[in-house]
Amino acid sequence: MSRDVHIEGLLRELTPQVLGVLVRRHGQFDACEDAVQEALLAATVQWPVEGIPDSPWGWLLTVADRRLIDHWRSERARRNREERLAAQAPADEYVWPAPDDDAAGDRDDTLTLLFLCCHPALTGASQVALTLRAVGGLTTAQIADAFLVPESTMAQRISRAKQRIKAAGARFGTPAGSEPMERLGAVLHVLYLIFNEGYTAGSGPDLLRTDLTAEAIRLTRAVRRLRPDDGEVSGLLALMLLTDARRAARTAADGGLIPLAEQDRSRWNAEAIREGTELVTDALTWGPPGPYQLQAAIAAVHTEAAHAEDTDWPQILALYRLLDHLSPGPMVTLNRSVATAMVHGPRAGLDLLDTLAGDERMTGHHRVWAVRGHLLELAGDHEAAREAYREASRRTTSLPERRYLEIRAARTTRGR
Repeated sequence: MSRDVHIEGLLRELTPQVLGVLVRRHGQFDACEDAVQEALLAATVQWPVEGIPDSPWGWLLTVADRRLIDHWRSERARRNREERLAAQAPADEYVWPAPDDDAAGDRDDTLTLLFLCCHPALTGASQVALTLRAVGGLTTAQIADAFLVPESTMAQRISRAKQRIKAAGARFGTPAGSEPMERLGAVLHVLYLIFNEGYTAGSGPDLLRTDLTAEAIRLTRAVRRLRPDDGEVSGLLALMLLTDARRAARTAADGGLIPLAEQDRSRWNAEAIREGTELVTDALTWGPPGPYQLQAAIAAVHTEAAHAEDTDWPQILALYRLLDHLSPGPMVTLNRSVATAMVHGPRAGLDLLDTLAGDERMTGHHRVWAVRGHLLELAGDHEAAREAYREASRRTTSLPERRYLEIRAARTTRGR
């Protein structure tokens, strides 16, 4: 591992710790987050040259705290507050907190920060962006690159998100009443979205964005350390690991997509499969399963098959039926139609797929057309399958998926 990669990983790990201390000490999440970003930028410039300091956390906290104080000093309207803060911690005589201080780094604020970034006042897109920046430690430019938007656009999105949090009067701390469980669900959903965007990029030239999948897994591990008794947290981590285990086999040398049934399963990550399977198996023994646990269980069944033809489709179909009962939605129906086709024949799968025709959420979605093409091909209706594949290729914005669908259309034309 190169020193630069090590530094980047260290900074991402320390970001929520340093930000949490600043927000608990000073309040004003938006100003503290800006100060931490400035400290991270300083570290990326200085550490590769000067070396990693003995206390990386203390170094970042000192720099961020000084930047924050300098910022407040420059604003006359906040002079009173600036004088109080300066008296508490002079920039030229900074005293690091004592080991037993609640700001000394022995308190993990990751989950609290995730709660704040997933505040209900924010849109889903804003929650994702703010989570990646404030908790993940990614720069605005990195997040913009991941989602293929200009850096200025992403900067505005993050700025608006922080303003909304401020306007909502959100405080740094665990939500009260029943809100923690509701907010934890939002946190898991945001991490799930980040992982999915990395595993199958919604647009652009690449199928995978490993920076996003790795970050989603890292953050989910952090949440699990804080909530080890939550089955859905374990289920989500298991789902990510079992899905990511197939990463090396999903793309050809030219970057093209290789579907699950055609993958070289010897290239799957055995350690990730082992960990993911153990996680979901253990979680399912605690009580009634949740949606993430069921999705992880489905992924585990797929990994158990040495060859595609050995897949236990009846078990997968049963799990999808349970998932549809617990968390119904068009994507569940879409995936269940494939499992139905593998157990009861392609026409049965097509009949289930037809139930999505009136669902506005799926209107024009390329995956509906891709699955239709696959099931029509299994049914032997090659002409209709070819047209479905072509329609799917026209609707996707992912170049690897488009190339794959065009190839499938061509193969169907030749009757292969």
